[in-house]
Formats: sequence, structure tokens, C-alpha cells
Amino acid sequence: MWVKIHKSYRTIVAVCDEDLLGKKIEEGVKQLDVRENFYNGQKMSKEELIQLLRREAKEDAMFNIVGKESVETALESRIIEKNSWHKIKGIPYVLVLA
Repeated sequence: MWVKIHKSYRTIVAVCDEDLLGKKIEEGVKQLDVRENFYNGQKMSKEELIQLLRREAKEDAMFNIVGKESVETALESRIIEKNSWHKIKGIPYVLVLA
């Protein structure tokens, strides 16, 4: 999975499945634009990502997560709850604004 951390007044953690990077998914008026400049940072394993998500959640970060594997990893890390995500063309995504 690809992970990029954006620092501003609040940290934003962008995560996407490897195969979605650079793609645009559209369904009606809904759109997911998985731009490389936003998501392409460091490639991480599931275990590395779980540790990062838990650490950043304690620091009050925001999360932008796209893709089946990435959303499942966020669920496993307990930063989201079951069925808290949405889908566009079958691709799950979730925004966490703690």
C-alpha cells in the first residue's frame, strides 16, 4: 500500500492500494481521484501501516484511505469501525476526521 503523510496545521495520512495509484474512479457525480502527488509516498506492508495508523491516530491525525486492502487494514488497526466507509464503483474509501 502507498502512504504519504502531509503536514500542515494537522497531519493528514493518505493511504491507497497499490493498484489504484494514479487512477480516477467515477460513478455518476461521485469521483475518487487517487492522485500520485497526494498518495505516492512510501510503500508499506500491512504490519507497518497498522503501526503507523495507530501512532498517528493518537496524534489526532486525519486519514484519507482508498481501496479494499487499505480500508481493511484501517479496520484492523481500529481507527475505523465496521461499515464506516463508502464505495464508488465497488472501491471502498473512508475519510477520518477525528
